[in-house]
Amino acid sequence: MIKTQLYIDGQWQSPIDQGTRAIVSPADESVIAQAAEATRADARLAIAAARRAFDGPWRQTTIRERARLLNKIAELIDRDAEKLAHLESLNTGKTLTESRTDMGDIAATFRYFAGLVASESGAVNEAPHHVISRTLREPVGVCGLITPWNYPLLQAAWKIAPALGAGNTVVIKPSNLTPLTTHHFTQLIAELDLPQGVFNLVTGGAEVGAELAESLDVDLVSFTGGAFAGESIMKAATGNFKRIGLELGGKNPNIVFADADLDAAVDYALNAAFFHAGQVCSAGSRLMVEDSIYDAFIGRLAERLPRIVIGNGFHGETQMGPVQSAQQHDKILGMVQAGIAEGARLVHGGKRPAGDVYKKGYWLEPTLLADVTAGMKIAKEEIFGPVITAERFRSEDEALRAANDTPYGLAAAVWTRDLDKANRMSRALRFGTVWVNDYHPYFPEAPWGGYKSSGIGRELARIGLDEYTELKHSYINLAPKAMGWFGA
Repeated sequence: MIKTQLYIDGQWQSPIDQGTRAIVSPADESVIAQAAEATRADARLAIAAARRAFDGPWRQTTIRERARLLNKIAELIDRDAEKLAHLESLNTGKTLTESRTDMGDIAATFRYFAGLVASESGAVNEAPHHVISRTLREPVGVCGLITPWNYPLLQAAWKIAPALGAGNTVVIKPSNLTPLTTHHFTQLIAELDLPQGVFNLVTGGAEVGAELAESLDVDLVSFTGGAFAGESIMKAATGNFKRIGLELGGKNPNIVFADADLDAAVDYALNAAFFHAGQVCSAGSRLMVEDSIYDAFIGRLAERLPRIVIGNGFHGETQMGPVQSAQQHDKILGMVQAGIAEGARLVHGGKRPAGDVYKKGYWLEPTLLADVTAGMKIAKEEIFGPVITAERFRSEDEALRAANDTPYGLAAAVWTRDLDKANRMSRALRFGTVWVNDYHPYFPEAPWGGYKSSGIGRELARIGLDEYTELKHSYINLAPKAMGWFGA
């Protein structure tokens, strides 16, 4: 049985009220860990520690020292990659193959930001010969980082690497459903010679996140998760007008034109929707297919869906694991039933798989709902599960209007051999990432984030580092002289 603690001011400790939370395996509902359950009081201790560290010794670290720190973290992740991947699959239900890929991406994120930080220097502005005018980027201060349950350590890395690299101190709160890899990551941090309070881990529920958002001693809060919680954080953060970064999910169209490479488009439609059982903010769950190939495309998907291997993520043959929680399982089934009631046609799935092995755990068949129309609820709301909703369109303009008719704007994809059409669609789609003839790739060098209700700000890339800095103009007059203007 795994037992976790809080990490505050350089010390492992239990919550003040000794609270714990049972962490349950999504594969069989067994209790796999007892996690420390912090309260607001614990969060205040962590924030105070981060404040002292930022106002004290951490401010003296150099760019080179912070770059070396990020590279060392990447080395430790590589060293413990198999252990971290095991914990990630145990806690989330995703396949071990996916978790191993995540660990490689996490190490790459730290190395990318290490290189970016190492190249930092202030810009010297044009000024008179007796003036030194510089544009500087300085750390924001204490950063509250709130991460989601679907990619616990990957999303944490996207925040921790630029936050520490820029010279900030950190209080991180992972999802109370999936804290295990963040806890092990903190064990790696504890191996390093960091000043006390630079990095703090506080596991717990919504009240811990609320304290991070409300505290006047937190200078920035970065949150990845649902829109409702994001709205609450945004309102709470107005107490001291703290910096905010929000990544709130999406309803992502995967648009297939008749001239596309259909073999590739069918294959990627499955990849887009069923990686990590569809529990991906950028999942291509909203499939849009041109009318002339629609029936054939749906037929080819229907042939492959029953062949998807559903099972425990630790089994080598498994292609899709369970969803993460009972709440998520029931929500997805409810949305499928609502879609059928609205007139969608169930082609495959929509239920728990048959067999004794699936009686315990949060299992769902990969599901395809055809003949969905743009006005249906399931075409507009994020399902966050292994469900494809398929719509047909008859023209480029119709596809564009329907795709943009969503409150979200995170990611989209276009499948066509016509590069002119691909360029037109890429420019006109109001989404933070638009893939053409591909789905899901991301790179540390490319920004990640969305338009509209998909959030505020960007992660990764140069802008992902800038989010954790304040911009300062430093002006030094080396030869001041009296102006003699007033009362001379």
